[in-house]
Amino acid sequence: MRIFTAMAFRFKQFSIEDTACTMKVGTDSVLLGAWAAVNGSSKILDIGTGCGILALMAAQRSEAGIIGIDIDAASVEAAHGNFSRSPWSGRLTAFNLSLQDFCTKNPPQFDHILTNPPFFVNSLKAPLPSRNRARHNDELPFPELAECCHQLLKLEGKLSLVLPVKEAVLFLEAAMEKGLYLSRKLEIRPYTHRPVNRMLMEFRKNPVAEIATDWLGMRGEYGSYTSEYRELTRDFYLNF
Repeated sequence: MRIFTAMAFRFKQFSIEDTACTMKVGTDSVLLGAWAAVNGSSKILDIGTGCGILALMAAQRSEAGIIGIDIDAASVEAAHGNFSRSPWSGRLTAFNLSLQDFCTKNPPQFDHILTNPPFFVNSLKAPLPSRNRARHNDELPFPELAECCHQLLKLEGKLSLVLPVKEAVLFLEAAMEKGLYLSRKLEIRPYTHRPVNRMLMEFRKNPVAEIATDWLGMRGEYGSYTSEYRELTRDFYLNF
């Protein structure tokens, strides 16, 4: 699904260079960036921005000012470059900050928060520390992530994130304890005949009467991309 050139991964309206980033362009972020209901937002926060793909997708789909934060300096530098080369450079910025530090210095101001967070809990780590920070939640446990998002969101704001199924259950528990309530979810199956392996979830500060629930299979039984997946991501992938 990545369209490779000598310099970058090309999407329909922007390109991304992710060579120096701890986490590369991936399907999870593309799914979340295409699904999150960012329309109408005036200010968006991208937690763990990495190469900036979520921020760029949100910029394409909204008129919002967007801030990306990441604890990895090389990733933030890459995000700056990707932002500056995009059509929305005036609305995008990135900071080398932890969420905890950002949270202590900012009031509730965001209409939407996006994150593809580190999710491994007590798992075997890789030799590269920066890779561990991107994938393991030691430095951003789910309760802290939920608490900071609750603090930074406006009263009617939304948090959208993507997680594997097991970790989604753990985050759901942490979110409810911090006053965030599930309002919408999309279950992702890599193939229509296989079990769910990812959850896209939207949270709000106030409970909703009914949680909007749906599922999407990325590929059919014979391996071709489904019409539903193509429809969700068609504004981004060149071959859709």
